[in-house]
Amino acid sequence: MFLQGLDKKGRPIAVVFGGRHFHHKKGGLEEFKRFVVFALDRLCARMPAGQEKFVVIGDLEGWGYSSSDIRGYLGALSILQDYYPERLGKLLIVHVPYIFMTVWKIVYPFIDNNTKKKITFIENKRLKSTLLEDIDENQLPEIYGGKLPLIPIQDC
Repeated sequence: MFLQGLDKKGRPIAVVFGGRHFHHKKGGLEEFKRFVVFALDRLCARMPAGQEKFVVIGDLEGWGYSSSDIRGYLGALSILQDYYPERLGKLLIVHVPYIFMTVWKIVYPFIDNNTKKKITFIENKRLKSTLLEDIDENQLPEIYGGKLPLIPIQDC
């Protein structure tokens, strides 16, 4: 996870790489949940005064069965919805592999209706132009055609 600038509404941006998540690592589900709380706390701590929401770019490049973790996704979703209600301003999902849609069909029913409205899947061919609708180029990560280098969460 990387913390990355602010969107046009002043919301802090996190970039999460789903293809780099491997649930077989030491600590399992409980360790993953602790990381989710740590990450959300860090993200909320970066909110400017008066701001209560954040934006997440969920990058699924390289995502496959080895990074598929339905229990982890549901755990993270539960933490977000139960302990950080209405903090998510927008979730922009990019580089979506076809196989992800199978897992999405399982997770989608567990997402509350308000959260569902905040989720946008972005086509690869319209990636930069769509991201620029919400994020200025000087706040957009370099990997998406912007000007900011990625900043790992532990360095923030």
